[in-house]
Amino acid sequence: MTSTHNGRVTMQQVAAEAGVSVSTVSKVINGRYGVASETSEHVNSVISRLGYEASLVARSLRNTRTNVIGLLVMDFEPFSTEVLKGAADAIRGSGYELVAYSAGGGVDDHIGWESRALSRVMGTLVDGAVLVTPTVTDVRHTGPIVAVDPHTGRSSLPTVTSDNLQGGRLAVDHLLGLGHRRIGMITGRPDLSSAELREQGYRDAHAAAGVPVDESLLALGGYDPEQAREASRTLLTMAEPPTAIFAANDISAMVTLEVAAELGIAVPAQLSVVGFDNIPESALADPPLTTVQQPMRQLGHDAVAMLIAQISGEEIADTHLTLETTLVPRGSSAEVAR
Repeated sequence: MTSTHNGRVTMQQVAAEAGVSVSTVSKVINGRYGVASETSEHVNSVISRLGYEASLVARSLRNTRTNVIGLLVMDFEPFSTEVLKGAADAIRGSGYELVAYSAGGGVDDHIGWESRALSRVMGTLVDGAVLVTPTVTDVRHTGPIVAVDPHTGRSSLPTVTSDNLQGGRLAVDHLLGLGHRRIGMITGRPDLSSAELREQGYRDAHAAAGVPVDESLLALGGYDPEQAREASRTLLTMAEPPTAIFAANDISAMVTLEVAAELGIAVPAQLSVVGFDNIPESALADPPLTTVQQPMRQLGHDAVAMLIAQISGEEIADTHLTLETTLVPRGSSAEVAR
């Protein structure tokens, strides 16, 4: 006997397909006594064939554990998507499943999204959660939580982040090494610790080279494409424009390439551009974007590994990981025109 079901398969449908009572199916699912081994095997084969799965809420109420990890983001954009890929890598063979939850990405609703998201999933849907770029890290929730790239830097929560300070230095050192002295920067969001550190790297590299920072060459991009477009246009239409621009993320850098093309500025002959992140799209830009790589997938992988260790009750040697950043030279940077 076979049947086709639309939507979620129910316990009643399993019972009907297997020719047994609902209580028998329940006993098999919950591993209770009182069911013959042959019957149990038959019911399990029907469960497998129909694709029956108890709801996560029911599973958690029954077992107090769901074996599901949550990855919570404000919105799905290139950075969080790469982090998600790394998280998926980490759960393979772990016995855990992964659910990704987006808070919706409302521009005017950034602050506090993580508390609202945690209240929806923690304790019923997931055993623990990874928060990606949380605005606050003093969230009041029972259960294991790990933060990736928190706005405020280190916190009482375990954290995994990239060496943003070193990354900013690498980007500007690269441009200084190419002979550029008038280097602009399209900065990130001022509420993000990582953005502040990238700007500090810009300043530190200038100081180490003995090159004064011209404050007029810094423009707020906010990690927002339209804001970055306006910032790059402002810099490139100055009476004395920069010969190079370091953008605090790849999206802003690629927007800068577009604006330069619109203004008839040749990259890299007249303008060098360096980004930050090394998202997959950066290698496909025209020209391919020189950038600072932060190991986004590794961030997700290590955060999930740390979370699983917490859930398992293991002692974690280092609860604040900082991963190395590296320069990826490509075609968007060259020696300054003489």
